[in-house]
Amino acid sequence: MQETLHNQLLDSVPDGVFTVDADWRITFFNRAAEQITGIRRQEALDRRCCDVFRASICETACALKQTLATHRPVANKVVYIVNARGERIPISVSTAALKDARGKTIGGVESFRDLRLVNELRREAEQQDSFSDIIGRSATMRQLFDLLPPVAESDSTVLVEGPSGTGKELFARAIHQLSRRHAKKFIALNCGALPDTLLESELFGYKAGAFTDARKDKPGRFALAEGGTIFLDEIGDISPAMQTRLLRVLQERVYEPLGGVETLRCDVRVIAASNKPLRGLVKEGKFREDLFYRVHVVRLELPPLRERREDIPLLVDHFVARYNRLKGRDVAGVSDAALTRLMEHDFPGNIRELENIIEHAFVLCRSGLIELSHLPPHLRGAEDEARSGLPSGLTLATMEKLLIRDALRRHKGNRAAAARELGIDVSTLFRKIKALKLKG
Repeated sequence: MQETLHNQLLDSVPDGVFTVDADWRITFFNRAAEQITGIRRQEALDRRCCDVFRASICETACALKQTLATHRPVANKVVYIVNARGERIPISVSTAALKDARGKTIGGVESFRDLRLVNELRREAEQQDSFSDIIGRSATMRQLFDLLPPVAESDSTVLVEGPSGTGKELFARAIHQLSRRHAKKFIALNCGALPDTLLESELFGYKAGAFTDARKDKPGRFALAEGGTIFLDEIGDISPAMQTRLLRVLQERVYEPLGGVETLRCDVRVIAASNKPLRGLVKEGKFREDLFYRVHVVRLELPPLRERREDIPLLVDHFVARYNRLKGRDVAGVSDAALTRLMEHDFPGNIRELENIIEHAFVLCRSGLIELSHLPPHLRGAEDEARSGLPSGLTLATMEKLLIRDALRRHKGNRAAAARELGIDVSTLFRKIKALKLKG
């Protein structure tokens, strides 16, 4: 009677549950296990579990075998099984030993959760928190998302400013894809990486005989981008001479290839980017003021990652999913301790640095969760210079304190502006500042 009641209870839970005896033969198989695997209970009972599940870990790293060997349970290990229709299904497994009244191990029990719905919900959430491959849910990013469609609809020159690694080229590509020019080419060039002579030939092309080894005409980037968009990264690094040539293209929409005498017209939208504020370079006499106003028609300022910390968990999930696809791994995500350390870090390299950290973790982490030990040494160390001094453990109060402090810093202590960005009433912000003992 008690066993029947016990089985009825297990049949009512949404997770799959099965038990095995000492010979690894299945002795119980609940209703959810039938639904997830597509295998009927009668077909599963008395069969070896590896013949039923055909999981990615059955042959080499069986979680239940690990539990019975070490007497330690396994919790939430992400693996894949193959169901009755041959479909590969992600599941999260937890295991424990089964013991009799005398404490002797007589088998094992494993529960597993279908992660397909979780993954679908995650994809839906990512779609709500992304725009044309740009990830973000912070107030600053949502404001930028709102600007992209009208900016793309116009044909004006755009200046994208922000620190290195913030995704300036991604924004440029998004503008191009949303514009009427999307069917034509998007051509990108890092102006800061080339000396003047090479930059001139790359931008405008050259005619045969223009210099030694120039045996035939070569089109430049402006010619290749005809009808489309050209992205000029690090425009603040180009020389005064090149600034003059570029000014003519923006003013008159004409240029001459190197060694050529014929003036060519161009129909190209220009998006420029700089990791240094161009207005400051103008004041220092390093950038032409007239060129500045030509590229500064529409300006987008991208925030550093430390000013949009609430986007870090979303970006982490995005990069974990990307490297799972690229490397064929089953990494489930990051542990609480690892996420806490990432949230505390100031990311001088911004999103590019975060991606490098996740790629580094994938070298050390084969499956399961990325732990603190999988992060680069400067993040694992106890004396991490980039840490913000927050207590360990990512509590709600810790997160609130971090976000409110950052918002106040961005708005130079203006509580009304900070409250608007955070989406809360000013009176609520006052109460939280007092409760969290913040200076603002």
